[in-house]
Amino acid sequence: MGQKIHPYGLRLGIVTDWKSRWYSEKDYAYQVNQDADIRKYLMSELSRGAISRIDIERIGDKKVQIDVHTARPGVVIGRAGSEADRMRRGLEKLTDRMVKFNVIEVQNAELDATLLARSVADQLEGRVSFRRAMKRAVATALKAGAEGVRVQASGRLGGADMGRREWYLEGRVPLHTLRADIDYGVATAHTTVGTIGIKVWVYKGDVLPSLVGRADKIAAEARLAAGGPSKRRRRPAKSRAEDAAKAGGDGSGKRIIEAGGGKRLVEAGGGKRRSKRDGEETKVTTAVAKDEFDQARDV
Repeated sequence: MGQKIHPYGLRLGIVTDWKSRWYSEKDYAYQVNQDADIRKYLMSELSRGAISRIDIERIGDKKVQIDVHTARPGVVIGRAGSEADRMRRGLEKLTDRMVKFNVIEVQNAELDATLLARSVADQLEGRVSFRRAMKRAVATALKAGAEGVRVQASGRLGGADMGRREWYLEGRVPLHTLRADIDYGVATAHTTVGTIGIKVWVYKGDVLPSLVGRADKIAAEARLAAGGPSKRRRRPAKSRAEDAAKAGGDGSGKRIIEAGGGKRLVEAGGGKRRSKRDGEETKVTTAVAKDEFDQARDV
């Protein structure tokens, strides 16, 4: 289930909120297509604007409010608001309605899955090694405070003749836990050998239900306006226990990055080779070959 359903849509109404907020009985299909056209228009016009997401809210029959969440508000607004005015005029022509265009800055761009995926895609287009780009994205998100990160790349990686999929995972990404605040983003890198798809999952911690008090309600609305979740987050019990164990020990635990999709080590044995001690030919077993491989890898 966790691999077949969009992590954002699975948690709608529980952790996440709808990106399009309106109600219609007669023109539902028309307005859904119009929302898709609005997002396509903005993404094409603001390709270098580091767009995280676009929220659309229809107010009555004559007004549309569009909130653009970006890590580069200066690029979207332009000099003296010229770029924002041009976007507003284009959207009014597209929707035939009065448009309220808001630009909201993303506070933690390192924890935004869409921006991380776009960063990896830009590096691949700049001929950076895909493994280096993926590991850099994982390290950036964890340094910013993420509980777990998974980065996946699919396509002709490294210019190979046959497409494949590789991924790196560090920490926890519980896709089946509904209270888990998981951000998901995709991007496409257009390289000289073809397109490479990038997917990123960022686990930010569990979400606690908001209290009924007025102050918490106001704080939740403020977090929603800033592009965050409407409910408080806490670190999961497993992460807190691991940190407590590290604090009690010597603190020298190494980070372990889980990876998959690449070439695997094939166990083999039965060959003959000359021993370094006595110069005699001895049979190589699977256990001996694996031990020597592990020793060479550690070095």
